[in-house]
Amino acid sequence: MQVKSRHHLRSDAVSDLEATLEEQLGVSPDGDAYERVEFENTDWEVILIDGEPQVAYFDEEPFLTVRGANAHEPERRLVTVDAGAISFVSDGADVMRPGITTATDDISPDDLVVIAEETHGKVLAVGRARVEGTEMVGDEGKVVESLHHVGDDLYEFAG
Repeated sequence: MQVKSRHHLRSDAVSDLEATLEEQLGVSPDGDAYERVEFENTDWEVILIDGEPQVAYFDEEPFLTVRGANAHEPERRLVTVDAGAISFVSDGADVMRPGITTATDDISPDDLVVIAEETHGKVLAVGRARVEGTEMVGDEGKVVESLHHVGDDLYEFAG
């Protein structure tokens, strides 16, 4: 991914970003340097916190990246999958009901969510919910659209 521009965020933009992440996920990133990175030939916009790509904009909505979610361990908007789903989710597949073991009740359709594996709690992907969190566990159906996952270009970007 070719960087088009980089610039530091103003303190009011940092405050807004931190408030949004606290509200969405219950996390409080506390970095010394916040830098916005835009790329050539892609819609990705990333916020580096102390040099690490921890926040990205999905449809102009800021949300933790996989790296950011693993660094800050979100408490809300969390979908947990079983061992059988790990390889599919890690490869960017949408999340199906049979692979989900739990989902937090605060998830609404169209919310951005983090997808973690149940054994160690490591975040594998970020996606967009298609149903309420209370309706995610079940026998069939696609319930989370994958947007970003371990190993994709955004994950591999090294600031």
